[in-house]
Amino acid sequence: MEEKTVKELKKIVGRDGVLHTPEDLAVYGYDGTFEDSSPDIVVLPETTEQVSRILQLAGRERIPVVTRGMGSGMAGASVPYRGGIVLTMTRMNRIIELDEENGMVLVESGIITAELQAEVEKKGLYYPPDPSSNRQSTIGGNIACNAGGPRCLKYGVTGDYVLGLTVVLPDGRILKTGGKTIKDVVGYDLKSLFTGSEGTLGVITEARLKLIAKPDVIHTASAEFPSLNDASRTVNAILSAGIVPVTLELIDDTAIACIEEAMSLGLPRDVEAMLIIETDGSDKDSVAREIERIGAICKENGARTVTVAKDEDERNNLWKARRSIAPSLARMSPNKLGEDITVPRNAIPEAVRRLKDISARHGLPIAVFGHAGDGNLHPNVLFDLRNPDERATMEKMIAEIFETALDLGGTLSGEHGIGSLKLPFMERAVDAVSLDVQKSIRNLLDPLGIMNPGKALPE
Repeated sequence: MEEKTVKELKKIVGRDGVLHTPEDLAVYGYDGTFEDSSPDIVVLPETTEQVSRILQLAGRERIPVVTRGMGSGMAGASVPYRGGIVLTMTRMNRIIELDEENGMVLVESGIITAELQAEVEKKGLYYPPDPSSNRQSTIGGNIACNAGGPRCLKYGVTGDYVLGLTVVLPDGRILKTGGKTIKDVVGYDLKSLFTGSEGTLGVITEARLKLIAKPDVIHTASAEFPSLNDASRTVNAILSAGIVPVTLELIDDTAIACIEEAMSLGLPRDVEAMLIIETDGSDKDSVAREIERIGAICKENGARTVTVAKDEDERNNLWKARRSIAPSLARMSPNKLGEDITVPRNAIPEAVRRLKDISARHGLPIAVFGHAGDGNLHPNVLFDLRNPDERATMEKMIAEIFETALDLGGTLSGEHGIGSLKLPFMERAVDAVSLDVQKSIRNLLDPLGIMNPGKALPE
């Protein structure tokens, strides 16, 4: 990058807001996948106005811009394959306004999700979206991918809580959309346009988010299944009974074995699957009845035991196990590629069966877990990146995993986004007219093609 450009960036954000040594650049060149590519420079803005000036400069000089939160994404969306500027939002991490009376909060996009949740819960409020990376990911990244999490079965995904956004457009203009009103149908719903856009339409700098009352009572249970198929069938049996728990998580035997080897939490090693189920509400008796009814359905469908956590420690232990799956998989293989296909809920048993068949035919393990209650499965292919044959096999398996989801009426992603890794499958998954409209919107907002090029949509 030209020295004059570096000097101008330092003038905008200060010397300590610009990183360009090789060791600094390497840190910002990868995400939660095994992909990596160093940027030309890293810039850490502290205000929306600084972001605006940076994008004006980038447009003038035709420099690619990749917006980054904490880099926990699972689709390569924040990897700067074409160099340029990595715009890291982590210094913009303030709560600007906590409006308890209206039940909403205005935050900067670089705030860590779990830190926001902890702050609003001090006031008896609740921000439900809870991606498994909530202790590492940022609100801006969650919005950019429309992240979900275990609680989205009952409460919905990130986009359901976005009331308004401040977005810097690729030409540097500052767009403010939405506000404090719950209902707003004046003009197009632009906040939804930017939600899930993976940094291709602009830079989200602030978000106004809806909050709800924190539930008074929570019950969490685990159900052990000798048969993975029975566990898969039980998911739909629970929902078909008219029960919508907060969470309904599936963990297969491969994931259980890795968790136990890593953490020794006392999970059963002699079953093919577990379900983690949670209910909540304001009435103690009704919440207890609901978890009991769910337990009965589990046993009717093949569960050998159903155990309700007796206290907060036991409950936390279950969630520690669930949130530890991804890092624990390293106990079996040095690398993994984690996907998040989504299928209709009645197709869950067949999807799980096909995933295990793919694993058996190709000889690489697939750990299957995820938010089974809404059909969002996370098949993780375990392999050794240093072995060219295993990498080639993994790529074939991923293609078959995506084909499985599409064949069953599902889709490529429920919460991780498309990034770069799923681009080859977009034309199979999305209607041609829809793709054309999306490309037209992108070209209109970013005619120079500087915003996260090569991501989210085929070029």
